[in-house]
Amino acid sequence: MKRWIVVGALIGIVGRAQASETPSYQPAPAWVKPAPTPTIAASGEDAPVLLIADNQQRFADGTVWDYREIASRAISAQALAQIGTVKLTWLPDHGDLVVHRVDILRNGARIDVLKGGSRFTVLRREQQLEQMQINGLLTATMAVEGLQIGDVLDVAYSVTTRDPSLRGNVQTVAPVISQPVKVGFARTRLLWPAGAPVHWKAYPVGADPTVSTAGGWTELVFALPLPKQPELPRDVPARYIHPPIVEASSFTDWAAVSRVMAPLYATGGLVAPGSALAGEIAAIASADADPMRRATLALALVQGKVRYLFRGMDNGNYVPQSPARTWELRYGDCKAKTLLLLAVLRGLGIEAEPVLANLGAGGLIAERLPSAGAFNHVLVRATIAGRTLWLDGTGRGTTSEDIADVPALHWVLPVRAGGSDLLPVPAVAHARADQTATLDLDASAGIDLPAPFTTTITFHGGLADALRTAVAQAAKENRDKLLDGMAGKVPGVRIVATHRFTFDQATGSATVTLEGVAVPQWRREDRLYRLNLVDGVGNVEFAPDRSRPAWRDLPASTGEPNTQLSTFRLRLPDGGKPFTLEGDQAVDLDIAGRQIHGQATLAGGTVLVERRVASSGAEIAAKDIPATRARLAVAQNRALRVSTAQDYPAPWAAVEASRRGHRFDRAEALYATYVADRPDEAGRYVARAAFFASIFERSKALADLDKAIGIEASGPSYRMRAFVREQLGQDTEAVSDLRAALELDPGSHPIVAQLARLLSQHGGKDQALQLVQEHIDQGGVEKPDFLETKAEILANSGDKAGAIALMDAAIAIKPASAPFFNQRCWIKGTLNTALDTGLADCTRSIELSGADTGTALDSRAMIYFRLSRFDAALADLDAALALRPAAAASLFMRSVVRARLGNRAGAASDLAAARLLAPRIDETYARYGIKPA
Repeated sequence: MKRWIVVGALIGIVGRAQASETPSYQPAPAWVKPAPTPTIAASGEDAPVLLIADNQQRFADGTVWDYREIASRAISAQALAQIGTVKLTWLPDHGDLVVHRVDILRNGARIDVLKGGSRFTVLRREQQLEQMQINGLLTATMAVEGLQIGDVLDVAYSVTTRDPSLRGNVQTVAPVISQPVKVGFARTRLLWPAGAPVHWKAYPVGADPTVSTAGGWTELVFALPLPKQPELPRDVPARYIHPPIVEASSFTDWAAVSRVMAPLYATGGLVAPGSALAGEIAAIASADADPMRRATLALALVQGKVRYLFRGMDNGNYVPQSPARTWELRYGDCKAKTLLLLAVLRGLGIEAEPVLANLGAGGLIAERLPSAGAFNHVLVRATIAGRTLWLDGTGRGTTSEDIADVPALHWVLPVRAGGSDLLPVPAVAHARADQTATLDLDASAGIDLPAPFTTTITFHGGLADALRTAVAQAAKENRDKLLDGMAGKVPGVRIVATHRFTFDQATGSATVTLEGVAVPQWRREDRLYRLNLVDGVGNVEFAPDRSRPAWRDLPASTGEPNTQLSTFRLRLPDGGKPFTLEGDQAVDLDIAGRQIHGQATLAGGTVLVERRVASSGAEIAAKDIPATRARLAVAQNRALRVSTAQDYPAPWAAVEASRRGHRFDRAEALYATYVADRPDEAGRYVARAAFFASIFERSKALADLDKAIGIEASGPSYRMRAFVREQLGQDTEAVSDLRAALELDPGSHPIVAQLARLLSQHGGKDQALQLVQEHIDQGGVEKPDFLETKAEILANSGDKAGAIALMDAAIAIKPASAPFFNQRCWIKGTLNTALDTGLADCTRSIELSGADTGTALDSRAMIYFRLSRFDAALADLDAALALRPAAAASLFMRSVVRARLGNRAGAASDLAAARLLAPRIDETYARYGIKPA
C-alpha cells in the first residue's frame, strides 16, 4: 500500500478540461524574466554542473503557470549520459506542457535544437503499478543529438495547471535551494495580481525575498542559493524541520480549505437502494446492533474487500471516485476508500466525517500555510458513544482489539461544510500489542556455551498484513533471510535452523517461529559472571544531543506509538542454585515516552521475565530532557541481570559433564538441520565447525572444515582448519593449510605469524625467518608487527640477544604499544634473561593496557616464577584468570606454581583444564624448560 504520494495522491493540481496530450512549442511568455546566459566561471572540482536553476510561477484566475529553465554542463561522460536525454512530465488531464527552448551552448555559440526539427516523443500514461499507482502522467522525452562533453544543455519549459475543485483558489510549492548545492545562477520568482488574497511562506532559514509591486502584479524573488541551513538533532520533532520550499496559497485559513473539500465527501444519494453495496450495509446492520462492532465490520469491508490503488487520472487527484464505482472495481485510493467507508458508516447510523492528514510530516502541519496541498492522505474520524475512532480504509488487518488505536498524525483537518480549524491528534500508545514475542533459551549446558533457543514473534494489524504479503511474494532465499533476520534480538544468536510462518485471518495476526543456537555473552567481573536480561529497560535509547546553544530549547521526539509484549525464559545450569537475580524484578516505569511494566522470577532453575512496553510517541520538553536522562540512567543501572555465585567455575569447565549428559544434543541436531537445509553452502559447515570446536569435538570440527573447503575455500576457513589440525597434532597439514591461506591473503600478518611459528617449531627456522623478513623489508604500518613475529622465532631458537633487539626496534617505532612491551617481557621471562628489565616491561604494559591486562599479568607471572617469587606469580595468575578464565597458558603456569607451593589438588585441576583447552600445552612449555610437577 502506497499512501505517501507527496503532493500527488490527495494533492495534485488539476488542469483544463481541454488540455493537450502533446507538448506545444512556444516562446517563453512575456512576463518571464530571462536568466543570464550560462557562464563557466570555475573549472575543476569547484565548477558546478548545474549552471541555471530558474523557477518562475505566475498564478491568477485559478490557473498556475510554472516556468522552469535548467542549464547543465556535460563535464564528463557520466554527466553527458545523465543530461543527454531530457524527460519532462505533466498531467494532460490537468494542464499543458509548453516547450520554449532546447539549446546547446558550445564555444560561445548557441545551437537551437528545436530549430533543427527535433521534437519530444510522448510516452504512454505512467502506470507505476509496483507502487500501487495509476498516476496519469505523460512523459515527453528527447535524446539530444550532437551533445558533446564540455557542452551546456539549456532547456526551458512550462507546465500550466488549473484545479476546478479548488473553486478558484490557487496553491503552489516552489523550491528554495541552499548551499552546499553548487549552481551558477538560481532563482525562485512568484507573481500574482496585486491585491489578490495570496499568502506566502518560506521555510528555510534566511529565505528573505525581495517583494515588490509593479504593473499590477506583486512579485516575490528569492536570490539563491541560500546559505547552508542550520543542522538539527535527529530526534527533533517534525515541526522544527524546515522544508526547502516556499509555498503560496489563496486560502485565507484552514476553515476555507475544509469548506472547499467538503462537497467532495458528501454521501447523500451515493448508495442506490437495492444495489450490491446497499446489501453489504444491510448485512452488517443485521449481523450486529452494537455500533462499535458495526464500525469494525465496516472497516473490515473496506480494508479487506477493496484493494489499494491510487488513481490520478480523470480529475482524480482531489475528487474521489463514487462508492458504487469503487465497489464495482474493488480498488481505490485513500479518497475513494474514505468516501466508501463514510457511506457505509452513515448508512449504519454512525457519526463520521473525513479528515485530511499528512503521513510522515503531520507534525509540521500547524506551521504550514493553509492549503489543500499541505495534506497527502484522508481518513475517517468516527464518534461512537463519545469515543473517537480514527478509521483508515487504506490500513490492513484492523480488528476490534485495535480499532480504537490512535495513529501518529499529530494534526488533521476535519472536512466540514461549515469549515473547521486544525484538530490535534493525541499521542497515545496502542491498546493491542503491535508485537508479542516469546524467547525460550536453554542454557542448561553451561554459561557462555551454545544454547538452543526458540522464539515466537506475533505481529498484529497492518504489520501482520504487510509481512504476510512480503512472505507470499518473496523467493525462498529472500523469504528465509527476512524471517531469519527476526532473530536479531536473541542475545548472542549464532544460527537460525528452522523458521515457520503462519497467518491467522480471524485475528489479523502473523506469527514467526524460529529455532536456532545462541551463545549469550556473560561478563566476568567481581569474580562472578553476569548476563543482562531482556527486560525492556536496558535497551531503551534516549540520549538527545542538546550541546549546541541553538539546540538547547528543542524538545525531543520519542518515535511513533507502539506497544510490545515480551516473555523471556532462560533455563540455567545446575538447577539455577548458584544463580541470583539482580536489579528491579518488578518494574513500573513511565519514562522517556514509554510505560514499562512487568516482573521477573527465578524458580525451578528458570528465569522468567515478562514485560509490557507501551510507547506513546510523546515529546519530551527541552527543560525535561536532563531529568529524563538522569532517571533513565538510574533505571538502567538497576536493569535486570542474572549472576552466578562468586568463584563460579569457568564456562569450559562444564563442557565435559554436559557432553556426557547429552546436553549438547539438541544444539547439534539444530546445526544438522541448518547444514542439511543448504548443504552446498560452505559457511554452514564452518559455523558448525565452530560449534564443535567450542565443545572440544575437534575431530568433528575438522570434518566440517574439510567439507567447507571442498565447497569453497577461503583464507579464514584454511586458517581455522590449520588451528584445529595443530591442536590435533597434525602440524604438517596445518602448515599446508596456512600456505594455502597465505596464497589467498598474502599480506595477512596473523597468517604469516601463525605459519612462521609452526615452521620454526619443526625445523623450518630459516624458511620462517625468510617469510617474515620479506614483509619487514616491505615496510609499512605493519612492519613493527612483523618485527615482533621475527623476535618470537629467534626466541624459540634461543637467540636471546637477537630477539630482544628486534623487540627494541619494534618499540622504538611504537613506543606506546602495550602488546610490544608485553612481548619483550614474555621473551625475557621464557628465556630466563634480563629479568629485572623484563619486570619493568610487564609493568609498563599493564600501565598502557587499561582494563585489558590479562596477558601482561600472565607474562609478569613468568618473570616472578623465574625469580622464584611464587606467591607473587600466583597472585598475578589469579588476576589474569579472573579476566580471562579460558587462558590455557595461565592455567598451566598456575598448575606449576601451585605445585611449587604444595597445592597438589589445585595444580592437578588447573593442569587438566589447561590440557582440555590446549591439548599440546605441555609441548609449548617444555620449550621453555618448564614441566608440570
